[in-house]
Amino acid sequence: MAEGAQPVRHRVTLRPSGLSFLASGEADLLTAAHQAGIAVPSACRNGVCELCEALLIGGRALNNRTHALVPNAGRLMLCRTQAAGHLELEIEAVMAVGEITPRKFQAKVAEVKSISHDVYRVELQLPRRRELTFHAGQYLSVVLPEADPCYFSIASSPRAEKLELHIQATPDWVSAQRVIDALRSGRPVTLELPHGRACLAAAPEKPLLMVAAGTGFAQMKSMVDYLRETGSDQPVRLFWGVRRHEDMYLRSLAQRWEEEWPEFTFVPVVGDSEDNDWSGHHDQLVRTVLASGDDWSNVRVMASGSPTMVYTLMDALVAAGLPEAEFHSDVLEYAPRNTPQNPA
Repeated sequence: MAEGAQPVRHRVTLRPSGLSFLASGEADLLTAAHQAGIAVPSACRNGVCELCEALLIGGRALNNRTHALVPNAGRLMLCRTQAAGHLELEIEAVMAVGEITPRKFQAKVAEVKSISHDVYRVELQLPRRRELTFHAGQYLSVVLPEADPCYFSIASSPRAEKLELHIQATPDWVSAQRVIDALRSGRPVTLELPHGRACLAAAPEKPLLMVAAGTGFAQMKSMVDYLRETGSDQPVRLFWGVRRHEDMYLRSLAQRWEEEWPEFTFVPVVGDSEDNDWSGHHDQLVRTVLASGDDWSNVRVMASGSPTMVYTLMDALVAAGLPEAEFHSDVLEYAPRNTPQNPA
């Protein structure tokens, strides 16, 4: 390769998940997949455990031990294979968004800590953590006896040993306070997960814009942790809107991300600032996002907040040029609109 030249990268598509990533001819496919944030099972990394086994459907793949081409429809280990062209592989162990069946788990409460006037940080430990698979940005339900499930975003990355939740609760918020009381009791708690399609099954290949209101920050934290772990080089911008300064319960963490990660920008939006006029419909947050001047034709948006905020934001961004398929929020799934809205 000539000095200064960029290595040729090949597109690798995984079936049936449909996930894809780019791999140079110099790195093995397992390393390239993990760098893209795709959770391919692996252990030994030398072809013995066979956890990363796949079937070659199409393209040219090279065994990096024997330097022989893998025959079409042949078995290969991602850790021992390099791309010699665009590839299509079959690997059942890799799941796309929405394909992981929710399961119930018994979890031990490791910690319940107050981190603001009305938000608690909860850490949960699963006895067999490796049995749980989820994508960054998904959520879970806490199942209590004789009560409806309570849903919370997972604030930790899929690689973290413990599950982290941010639960907003006050004494007059009966359902949330019941969950906090149950978690503080010291008894195991039943969880069901994962849920949600507004998540990252792989690192994005375009700039990512995150918009969160209140404890919607928890979902964004999961994705930020995940992207930092995978070494993503795409720009990420987080807009976090709250009504009062004290509601921004982990502002120092977001500021630290901005200091430590060159690709990350944090934009706090606080309703009680002297020069702001917060409205109940989150118009201020939406206006701030629109004023950012992003190229809406080349960005992916993740939004977490009330249905009013999410749909107001979606309509405004689509009208500004964002492809609707690039707007992601769990609100679209659990609170769909009955009739199409005119963004004008």
